[in-house]
Amino acid sequence: MAAFNLSGSDHSSFILTGIPGLEAAHIWISIPFSTFYIIGLLGNFMVLFVVGKEQTLHEPMYLLLCMLALTEIGASTAIVPKALCIFWFNLKGITVGGCLTQMFFLHAGSVTHSAVLVTMAFDRYVAICNPLRYATILTNARIAKLGLVCLTRAVLFVLPLPLLLSRHPFCANRIIPHTYCDHMAVAKMSCGDITVNRMYGLVIVFIVLGFDLTLIGLSYVLIIRAVLRIPSKKAHQKALNTCTAHICVLLMAYPIFLFSTLTYRFGQGIAPYVHIILANLYYLLLPMLNPIVYGVKTKELRDKMHKYICGMRSPGATDSNSL
Repeated sequence: MAAFNLSGSDHSSFILTGIPGLEAAHIWISIPFSTFYIIGLLGNFMVLFVVGKEQTLHEPMYLLLCMLALTEIGASTAIVPKALCIFWFNLKGITVGGCLTQMFFLHAGSVTHSAVLVTMAFDRYVAICNPLRYATILTNARIAKLGLVCLTRAVLFVLPLPLLLSRHPFCANRIIPHTYCDHMAVAKMSCGDITVNRMYGLVIVFIVLGFDLTLIGLSYVLIIRAVLRIPSKKAHQKALNTCTAHICVLLMAYPIFLFSTLTYRFGQGIAPYVHIILANLYYLLLPMLNPIVYGVKTKELRDKMHKYICGMRSPGATDSNSL
């Protein structure tokens, strides 16, 4: 996607400072940043590779997991390379067009991520509450269509953010105290009235994410009700175990995201570096931990990943044995 066109501002730029108050520690902060990012890329690409290669994993749950992996790769790649350039090479400049483009991709990734989590909750609801019709309700083609709906919704809701900002004049002071171009951080650089931008940002947080959380909550209420009707305690545990990985991802994703978003708007008493570190953790920890959580909690995926990892090691072992 090309950078957003700007009237009269194409050759201007912003300065991203990194993490304010911790500039002296940037080189040390870059170590966990780069480590988490690389582990996240390896884990998510491994999931994509294994699911793509194994026909037995071409099922709705694993296709949704691939969608989750793609959103995490995209969102983290939108911000981490630039953050590392700031930490390692002090390359703090970013064009206004590049800044708005980065903003679009990272926020679209977050909204898509949330929509995929909703779809995964629906998948678990159908699997537990209507298992006999699971294969007919959630076909691979229907999952692909739901994924397209998730992406379309994200684009329609997030695209106005950079478009609205592109119409604003920006002040002479273009120093953004952040590692990436967050919507409100850029909006505060404007010399114009940003009331519409503030309100629309809150609309996305409270309506879009509120709607997603309501659907997820409703799915789990129906799941718990269905599970409690099962007489066998062993069946109880088996049914709930299928939801464990999804619940873990939900508990990692939404609290960090909501706390980070709301403290940026209302948490004046919180040190800026606390907010910025939390905001970055959302794009670093989730891509790193999600493949691990699903790899540990999902037996079929764990077995297939183990097969390929062992397969990568075995040629070397064979060669050494033949010497």
